[in-house]
Order: sequence, then C-alpha cells, then structure tokens
Amino acid sequence: MKIVVLDGYAANPGDLSWDGLRELGELTVYERTAPNEVLERAKEAQAITTNKVLITAELMDQLPELRYIGVLATGYNVVDIPAARKRGIVVTNIPAYSTMSVAQMVMAHLLNITNRVALHSQAVTEGKWQMCKDFTFTLTPQIELDGKTFGIVGLGNTGTATARIAQSFGMRVLAYSSKSASVLSGLGIEKAESYEQLFREADILSLHCPLTEETHHLVNDERLSLMKPTAILINTGRGPLIDEAALAEALNQGYIMAAGVDVLQEEPPRKGSPLIGARNCFITPHIAWATQAARARLMNIAVANVKAFMDGKPQNVVS
Repeated sequence: MKIVVLDGYAANPGDLSWDGLRELGELTVYERTAPNEVLERAKEAQAITTNKVLITAELMDQLPELRYIGVLATGYNVVDIPAARKRGIVVTNIPAYSTMSVAQMVMAHLLNITNRVALHSQAVTEGKWQMCKDFTFTLTPQIELDGKTFGIVGLGNTGTATARIAQSFGMRVLAYSSKSASVLSGLGIEKAESYEQLFREADILSLHCPLTEETHHLVNDERLSLMKPTAILINTGRGPLIDEAALAEALNQGYIMAAGVDVLQEEPPRKGSPLIGARNCFITPHIAWATQAARARLMNIAVANVKAFMDGKPQNVVS
C-alpha cells in the first residue's frame, strides 16, 4: 500500500520516527503541502494522512486509488466527511492523545496570569528587586486559587482532567455539560444549569467543548458582560469559540481581568487578531497539544489506525 503523509512536520519535526508507518507500506513523507501540490503528491496513494491540509470532495474525485484518510489530530473538519462516506473512503482521527498536555497548558496560562513568574524573574535579572526598599517586590497582584470557582464548558477527556487539577488547587468546579448532575456529583463537580449561571459564577472559565454551530462564538458580548471584573478566561479548545473582537473589548475596558488563549480564529493570525496586544491577553501559538509525549502518542495511534484499516478492522472511524 502506498502511504503519503501530506503535512508531517507539526506532529514530527524530527524528534520522532516514521518507521511505524514505513513498515506498513511504501511511505512518502512531506513536511508541508500547499493546496496546489496535494493532487500531484496524493494521486497514486491508497492511504494519506493530513493534519491541516484540506481534503475536499473535488480532490477525492481525482484520487481514484484513495481508500483511507488518517487525520493526525482529534478534529477532522479538514476532511469532507459526507463525501468520503459516499465514496467508501475510511476516515479516522486521533482521540485523547493530548489530554494531560492540554490540561497542563490550561494551568500554565492560569498560573502565568495569577503569579506572573516570568515577569518577576525578568525584573530580578534587570536589577529591580535589588533597588527595592523592602524584602519583597511585586509588579502585579499575587492571586490565590484556593476557594475560587473554576468554570468549565465541556467535560470530555480534557475537561475532566482539567477539573481534577483545579480541584487539587482547592477550587470549586462548576461545569456546563451534557452529563447529568448525579454523574458530575460523583466527580465532585457541580452542574451549571445554563451558560448564564456559569459565566456569572466563574472566577476562571476554561473552554473544552467541540466547535459546533451552537458553540461558535459561545463567548460573546452578552456573556462577557455577565462575568466578574476579576474573571479569567482560558481557551485551549478552538479559536472560533470566542468572538475575538468582543473579548478584546472586554479586556481593554476592564470588564474582565485577563485571558489566556492557545488558539485563535485564524492560525497563524496573518490578518492579525483583535486579541494581539489586547490588555492582559496572553497568547501561545497553538502548542498545548505539542509536547513530545503527546506527539509520540499521536504517532503511535496513527500507525495503529492504518494497521487496523489494513487488517479490515478500522478503528477511530469518523466517516
């Protein structure tokens, strides 16, 4: 079987191995593939993998050998799923590979906002503590998390893992979830009856829901106006969950205290984003998933997905 990796660099920039896929067939790996290169590179492949390269119905029509598409991510909106299903092409994704890495990034953003360790460390390096009249030197308020309300939208694998960490800090966890109140209670989590309750009560609000028509711009002017002026918003989910202009306005006007985001509506933000330069907005470049441990799991699952397909027992099928 001929296997083509269209954009392998993000998952494996060189610190992991493609040998697992190489053992399953004739493998060609491209670091990146531009839209006008996809057809030529994939035209003889029975199996392709993609992370962010779009696989459209029109493209599938020109790839008569194609039988399998492996998405090297959890989200699979880069593939026209109905078109794949109609053509009998199996599409798989990689679920739950980065759960703990993303939960860790949530806390990295939260602790950055509440303690500003790097800012204070840099100030010491610059000699500012040495010039201080007191033994202690603070540039920003130091905020204790114990007793705060940690709000979560979405309690899948990552949301649940994040909730456990929040609880370990002594925070009350309040979640908007499809799970029942009794199930949440067993996890020590309170169930929010509405988005409005969650936005009003949360001291920290973390987004972990999928991007759907309902959740697009879940965070908007109206809901931001419900939040406490001391509230912190964190998004490691999907960029379009947030109306970026509305959040930038809320931050710049001091309606909420701060935001930490690892995802934006456009990535990279070539046209800019209202959040870049917004007051107390801390942006990381979509790296929550990218620890070596998480990427190694991704690669292992990707290989297992292809092998299962070849064995006639496909797994993690989304088509």
